[in-house]
Amino acid sequence: MRRVVFNQKGGVGKTTIVCNLAAIAASRGLRTLVIDLDTQGNATQYLLGGKAGKADRTIGDFFESTLGFSLQTPPFVTYATNTPYENLDVVASDPRLEDLQVKLEAKQKVQKLRQALDKLKGYDAVFIDTPPALNFYSRSALIAANRCLIPFDCDEFARQALYTLLDNLQEIRADHNDGLEIEGIVVNQFQGRAKLPARVVAELREEGQPVLEQTLSSSVRVKESHERHMPMIQLDPSHRVTQEYVALYDALD
Repeated sequence: MRRVVFNQKGGVGKTTIVCNLAAIAASRGLRTLVIDLDTQGNATQYLLGGKAGKADRTIGDFFESTLGFSLQTPPFVTYATNTPYENLDVVASDPRLEDLQVKLEAKQKVQKLRQALDKLKGYDAVFIDTPPALNFYSRSALIAANRCLIPFDCDEFARQALYTLLDNLQEIRADHNDGLEIEGIVVNQFQGRAKLPARVVAELREEGQPVLEQTLSSSVRVKESHERHMPMIQLDPSHRVTQEYVALYDALD
């Protein structure tokens, strides 16, 4: 299973969802890999903490290697770094991604991540964190993945952006990856007692949009998990938000 979490809008919780779902998969005995394609490197920071800048190899090294010609390219597993959590590894982000992007686009390397993951062995689950833009890296992820989860926060701007996003995903499916399954829209930081979020979600469902039943609440505890570099399943397994993540994971898998 290769799952990408993507939305072109920033601040919708992509990284938190990636890391927490991946941590649940790892806690259940699945060898799990997180790939951080965002130059901000938040997933890398979340999972590695103070060791985030000390990875021997990064996703930047991988993409840089695709720009040259070599009969023997390193297997993708060599770019992974162990996290403190059993069964959970990360391919760390790299600030060089921004500079590499123009070269990668010019040489049409958008299929390289998919080709590398097709050969990847030793992992049961791969989760890909993406930048908040439909750029080379998010396209690479969408082409490489077989499942796509869309985080969504309930406001009108996010709703309008969602329609554009769904159109873009259908285009990528048609042109590059007809095996990409859009698993659904997960409502993040949901406030069930507020009228606007409930109305927006109800209207999206009436339109036939694939809004999942499982929602994720906002909580200070999640911010604490960021600060302590511990996914919720490790920090507080019995917490309400942890159980929401577990319910989401079970619904998807």
